[in-house]
Amino acid sequence: MKVSGTIRVPGDKSISHRSLILSALAEGESVVSGILDSEDVRSTAGVLAALGADIPPFSDTMCVRGKGLRSLRQSRKPLDCGNSGTTTRLMAGVVAAHPFSATFVGDASLSRRPMKRVSEPLTYMGARVEFEHGDGLPMTIHGVDLRSIDWDTRAASAQVKSAILLAGLVSGVEVRVTEKSPSRDHTERMLRAMGVDVENDRNQICLRPARRLTPVDIAVPGDPSSAAFFVALAALASSGDLRLTEVCLNPTRTGFIEALRRMGAAVAADRIVSRAGEEVGDVRIEPARLNGTRVTGEQVPALIDELPLLACVAAGAGVELEITGAAELRVKESDRINTVVQNLRAVGASADELPDGLRVTPGRRDLAGSIDPRGDHRIAMAFGVLSAATGNRITVQNPECVAVSYPGFWNDLRRVTAA
Repeated sequence: MKVSGTIRVPGDKSISHRSLILSALAEGESVVSGILDSEDVRSTAGVLAALGADIPPFSDTMCVRGKGLRSLRQSRKPLDCGNSGTTTRLMAGVVAAHPFSATFVGDASLSRRPMKRVSEPLTYMGARVEFEHGDGLPMTIHGVDLRSIDWDTRAASAQVKSAILLAGLVSGVEVRVTEKSPSRDHTERMLRAMGVDVENDRNQICLRPARRLTPVDIAVPGDPSSAAFFVALAALASSGDLRLTEVCLNPTRTGFIEALRRMGAAVAADRIVSRAGEEVGDVRIEPARLNGTRVTGEQVPALIDELPLLACVAAGAGVELEITGAAELRVKESDRINTVVQNLRAVGASADELPDGLRVTPGRRDLAGSIDPRGDHRIAMAFGVLSAATGNRITVQNPECVAVSYPGFWNDLRRVTAA
C-alpha cells in the first residue's frame, strides 16, 4: 500500500469541548475557530444552550458571548449528553456549583459508563448527587455553594480532574487535585490563558479562586487522537509519506507517537508554535519496519484513546505488543479490551485479553473478515486503518459511528490511499 498527501485532521475534541464551556463562562466574547463539528461536541453545545448559554450555530468561526461564571440557568428538561462522557463529567462540575438541579441523560452506551468517580468529589464539596440505578445515567445533581477540596483521584483522569477544577472555578473556592500520574492538561492550559491562577506541580494541580474568566480567541488545533490513525497508516505502508498539519502536540497527548517511535517508526514534527498555551505543529511520517513493544501503566494516560489502534498496528506489522495498566479501557464507549481482542481474532490475528490490558503476538499477515466495533468510533477507525494496510479485506460494520469524533474519516482514508 502506498500513501501520499497532506491532511489537516479535524479540531481536537478535548479542546473543542473546553473552548465552548469556558467561553460560555467568560465575561464577553470569545472567538473559537476550527472547532470540531462532531456529535460529542454538539452534545456539549446542546447542554450549554439548554442551560441558557448563548451558543451560536456551528461554523468555522464561532463567536461565543459569555455571561460570567454563574450565569447558567436551570433547564426545563434533562441534559442530553448523547454519547459524550466529557460533556457529562465536565458539565457535572459546572452544574454542581450553580444553585439549581439538573438531570444528565445519555444514550445506552454512555448510560453504562461509571459516574461515581465524579459524583464522589462533588458530593464531598457539598453537592447532592442521585442515581436512578447503579452509578450510571440518569444522574441528578443538586447544586450549591461548594466548599474547597483536596482530592486524590487515585488514577489519571482528565475528566474527573476537570470536573473538580470547574466546580472550584464557578464556586470561587480553592481546589487541589492529586493524580497517580499526569493526565491531559488542556483544562489547566486554557484556564491559565483566560487569566486563572492554576499551578501544576508534577501530579498535583491547584486552582485558586478567580473572579472572572477573560474571553480569548481560541484556534483549535488538529486532534492528535485523530491524527494517530494516519500516523499508523503511513507507518504500515510500503511506500510514500504523509504530512499532517497543525496537530496539537501537547506532551500529555503524544504517547502514541512515542510508542511508534519505540517500535521504529519514522515520525518527525516541525513548524512547532505555541497557541493559547498549546504546542501545535506538523507531523511527517514515512513507512518503516516496525518492532514489538510494551506499554505499561505509567505510559497509558498519554495514549489511552490510541491503544486500540496500537493493537491493530502490531497485528498489521506482525509484531508482539503487550499493554498493561489499562483497565480504564473496559469502561470506555465499549469494553475496548474485549472489543479489540475479539475483532482481531475475527480477522485472523493472534490476540489475548489481560485483566488490565491485552497481548498481540505475531501470527497471520493475510487478515480478512468482518468486525463489529460495537458502536465505538475509535475501534471502527482502528480497523479501517488495519484494513487499508492489509489489502482492504476487512469489513467494518456500522462505519457511520465514526461521526462521534471524525465525520470525514472514511473520505480522508480513501484520499491518501488512492494512488
